[in-house]
Amino acid sequence: MQSGKAPLRGLSQTVESTTYSPFSGVRRGPPALYFDPVSNGLESSADPAEIAKFEALAHRFWDSQGEFKPLHRLNPARADYIASRARIEGARVLDVGCGGGLLAEALARRGAEVTGIDMAPAMILTAQLHAAESGLAIDYRVQDAAELALQKPHSFDVVCCMEMLEHVAEPGAFVGVLARLVRPGGAVFVSTLNRNVRSFLLAIVGAEYVLRLLPRGTHEYERFIRPAELAAWARAAHLSLVHTAGLHYDPFADRCTLNEDVSVNYIAHLVPASA
Repeated sequence: MQSGKAPLRGLSQTVESTTYSPFSGVRRGPPALYFDPVSNGLESSADPAEIAKFEALAHRFWDSQGEFKPLHRLNPARADYIASRARIEGARVLDVGCGGGLLAEALARRGAEVTGIDMAPAMILTAQLHAAESGLAIDYRVQDAAELALQKPHSFDVVCCMEMLEHVAEPGAFVGVLARLVRPGGAVFVSTLNRNVRSFLLAIVGAEYVLRLLPRGTHEYERFIRPAELAAWARAAHLSLVHTAGLHYDPFADRCTLNEDVSVNYIAHLVPASA
């Protein structure tokens, strides 16, 4: 989970929040607390509450039957999609919001030179330990993506941001950060959740409350991202959305496949507009 660098400085204000319902549109909710920015880095999308969710679960990240079971099942399909649309062997790959290292390890095994960044220190430690046990050389860092974009702009052949965009405070601005990290002619891959009634029923009601595949509260419906929204943010960041594919997890067959249905989980391939 990705977010800002500096320690939390406290709550800045309390405002009335707006809660979204897939059935009734917009309704007013109780007051919500908003945090001061936790990094002065340009376009940082820090969200301390989201970091805390994943920090608390870091020690169970590599338990393929635990809270992260769906990610373990999604990962082969994600890696296959990326490898089918970009050259991975020998490429400089950045995994933004790398968590405990699932995708980073999969791409390193395919010959990539991988850097993984995340703002949850416990996740990075978990990733470092697992890579060492697996004999993989992966550069893991506790670092804000916006900070890295300032330090090393346009330095990576492939930039990946998996199941993270719906957890940052300003996803549109964050797409701009990803655009500044990829080199001209490179590729950006983003996976996230669509926002509609079906995704609400399957990704929240079904996955969190009925089947309990994920801890309750893992996702917030209003943070889900429609492909059209992603495409608009990409255009503003001088990226082009060139392809999307659905990621379908079947909990009964316990496997994930790629298909053309992007109504729930989907993965997108973006390229610099000049490419």
